[in-house]
Amino acid sequence: MAMEAALAGRTALVLYGSETGNSQEVAEELGRTAERLRFSTQVCEFNSVSIKQLLQYSVVLISISTTGQGDLPANALTFWRALRSKRLQPGCLSRLRFASFGLGDTSYPKFNWAHRKLYNRLIQLGADTICDRGESDEQHPEGVDGSFIPWLLKLRESLLQAYPLPGDFKPIHDDVLLEPKWLLETSDTVDVSRTPSARPTDHIGAPDIPFEDLLAVTNSLTATVASNTRVTPDTHWQDVRHLTLTTPGHQTYNPGDILTIYPKNFAPDVDLFLTAMNWTDIADVSIKFISTSTTENTTTQGRPLPNLTPGSSTTLRSLLTKHLDIMAIPRRSFFSQLAHYTADTYHRDRLLEFTDPQYIDELYDYTTRPRRSILEVLQEFESVQIPWQRVCSVIPAMRGRQFSIASGGRLKDAAFRDGQEHGSEKEDHASETRFELLIAIVKYRTVIKRLRQGVCTRYVASLQPGQSLSVTLQKGGLGVSNADSDRPVVMVGPGTGVAPMRALIYERVAWRRHDVLHGTNENKDTHGLRDVLFFGCRNAEADFFFKDEWAGLQSDGVALDVFPAFSRDQRSKVYVQDLVRTHASRVYEALATQNGILYICGSSGKMPQAVREALIEVFQQQGSLTREDAEAYMDGMEKSGRYKQETW
Repeated sequence: MAMEAALAGRTALVLYGSETGNSQEVAEELGRTAERLRFSTQVCEFNSVSIKQLLQYSVVLISISTTGQGDLPANALTFWRALRSKRLQPGCLSRLRFASFGLGDTSYPKFNWAHRKLYNRLIQLGADTICDRGESDEQHPEGVDGSFIPWLLKLRESLLQAYPLPGDFKPIHDDVLLEPKWLLETSDTVDVSRTPSARPTDHIGAPDIPFEDLLAVTNSLTATVASNTRVTPDTHWQDVRHLTLTTPGHQTYNPGDILTIYPKNFAPDVDLFLTAMNWTDIADVSIKFISTSTTENTTTQGRPLPNLTPGSSTTLRSLLTKHLDIMAIPRRSFFSQLAHYTADTYHRDRLLEFTDPQYIDELYDYTTRPRRSILEVLQEFESVQIPWQRVCSVIPAMRGRQFSIASGGRLKDAAFRDGQEHGSEKEDHASETRFELLIAIVKYRTVIKRLRQGVCTRYVASLQPGQSLSVTLQKGGLGVSNADSDRPVVMVGPGTGVAPMRALIYERVAWRRHDVLHGTNENKDTHGLRDVLFFGCRNAEADFFFKDEWAGLQSDGVALDVFPAFSRDQRSKVYVQDLVRTHASRVYEALATQNGILYICGSSGKMPQAVREALIEVFQQQGSLTREDAEAYMDGMEKSGRYKQETW
């Protein structure tokens, strides 16, 4: 009681805005840091708190990623709208002290834009920062940790300076295991030490497929697989799937919107994990979550896992199959946790080395470079035995994977088949909605001959026609609308980046035909406008996706020009940026003369920057501009919404 009284009022709120889970993982690490400095800590998403609640804590720590065109993640938008309210007076947050870290990607023009907008607004309202803001770059050789860990060390010192520990209190040492927010316990009086295994054996000898029961995902749609077709030859180095799904009812979506698929782990991998932890005999015992929190604030307490409510019963097998990402690449904090669960001195020392900031490059070489999974780490450090009650505080949650939708216009109609509308099915037009995705399956062998497979794409590759799965539909960041159909678009979409470009092409065809049919095109002059698609792949015969469709659209009179770049069909490699230079006059006419819109989609990294450089050269050459003026013109396109990028 004396300790609690001495630390009363020492509170921290950790907020995150996250699309893919990276920002949430950073937030959880911030929460552990605050706890070790003896703050009573809550970690939750932005949308779960109000502006007033910020003032109830000693300090607020922020982790936020940038999505779309400099936008905040969906789970931070409600909070952001409230923070932007004109009713908030200057100085209303003068009692707020905070520190913030942003996750971004320098391949985007608006690098870490969401973080900077949020930071500036808080300062504008009078909030005070206790530490310089931190920012990470997805392109950093060592990933997020390359920037986050050095910043975290500075934050720790800043927190101790701003909030000195009272009396003889010291920070909680790393050797001390923190109490998790949630623990597992049996749902009944069963003695788990004597419970025989109820291990299902249905999968033994069966194809490599996960269990087919649906996941209970909040706000999800139940999708049915209509087709799952490999569109690259079997001899090609990569398996790329054209996946078609249907959902009941009419769902509205636009080009650039996203479908999230929630994968499952495969039974053989789950069995290996259970064996490694000696949990086989209790794998199918009914268990439930219990909260260890003493707070009465249920708003910020959250859920133990994204798609599990606190009161629901489950089993270890179910958790490992549906909810925990045992195939993820482990982060630094994972090794810190494991060190508490081994009696082997060598293993413990080795695990702690991976948590030492001075060995961050060694951690990268052990985990990220070879794509080593959590399961493999546990198999290598066989002395580690995680208590099953704490597994959810050690293994990260399984998160959905986002894919840009490849269907638009008439392709969204589930009655549309093989390029034709069947009259007999027309009456079902509103009963089903069609989604098409173009997904590259991640499967390769490392230099040490170990097989690597993407958690979600492995799941996608296993899907069979007629199978059901849980998906969620989310608005994307391209901001496409019919209002722009009277000006041309220049699209750059190499590889699977062509997926949202395909959706855009079909949607623009539908919009223009609708305008003509209903006489709503009177104020739109589309005469002489032609859209341009720059597509890049290795070989014309192997991965020129939708080649026949482009030809079909052109033969139907659609004003579309497609310029493919094949990087392996000739001695000298040709990429999309090379074709932008080759067709400089077309690009300049569409973007500068006709006030067109540019879309860049595909892999992040070098491609977006290389295309941007080619565009600067186009404006210099065709517009007789200096480099400085050409860059200024590109900046103006970004600010006016005519330069849009969605890369991954």
